[in-house]
Amino acid sequence: MSDKAVITCALNGVLTDPKQHNVPVTPEEMAREARAAFNAGASIMHIHLRQQAPNKGHLPSWEVGVSKEIQQAIREACPGVIINHTTGTSGPNYQGALDCVRETKPEIAACNAGSLNYLKVKADNTWAWPPMMFDNAVEKVQDYLDVMKVAGTIPEFECFDVGIVRCVGMYRQTGMYSGPLEYNFVMGVASGMPADPELLPILLKLKVPVAHWQVTAIGRAEIWPLHQRAADLGGHLRSGLEDTFYLGDGTKVTSNGQLVEGLAACARRAGRDIASPAEARQIFGVRH
Repeated sequence: MSDKAVITCALNGVLTDPKQHNVPVTPEEMAREARAAFNAGASIMHIHLRQQAPNKGHLPSWEVGVSKEIQQAIREACPGVIINHTTGTSGPNYQGALDCVRETKPEIAACNAGSLNYLKVKADNTWAWPPMMFDNAVEKVQDYLDVMKVAGTIPEFECFDVGIVRCVGMYRQTGMYSGPLEYNFVMGVASGMPADPELLPILLKLKVPVAHWQVTAIGRAEIWPLHQRAADLGGHLRSGLEDTFYLGDGTKVTSNGQLVEGLAACARRAGRDIASPAEARQIFGVRH
């Protein structure tokens, strides 16, 4: 067990519409929300990029300039903070994501470690959105790993299903990747791993033993027992407006800071302290 819990805040995500939800889009908004999360105990900020033109904030962006502006604003607001950059794309064109990592050199970047049929069914038994494939073929994973190696960026392997957890070990076995390992168990996507605390011990048996891990829990109030179980088992912690809008008592939040406060409480109930940014850098081997 890691004595200190590193908290990551996922500030905004790719699907949430700022007209419907209180998610940050502009560099100023991202910095303000990052500061609230930072003050509550988050050392790492996971960022997605949105288009900056008026009424376009619900659409993703892969402009390097937008990434640089957002990262600079967050770093100025949160001294010593670690940036974790999104790279998630569907389809054959992911050059923009590669460019953002190569040009901005974030300390950490997501590396989606396998493919998933991304599905959800509504109460009336119809699709919530047209069925889609979140495709992450081995060749695509290798492209990301190659760029991250050049940038000095540590990959965080996003695992949406049990088999994807096992794939990460194969990437190590075959020499695709040889650096420090960080797993992110993404739980709660309807067609992926459920947000079930009882699944965690199985995932821990399947990961490479000497590897850090955390949970991304997607859902509403029902996800908080999973966060607590992760804290109890020695995992690092993540939440934010990308993943949920609700606390464990059903309260709907208005800021990332409230969610981070909830994670910090989970860690303390497990008898663990919250890692500072400097301690988080040491734990993960992130450059200073």
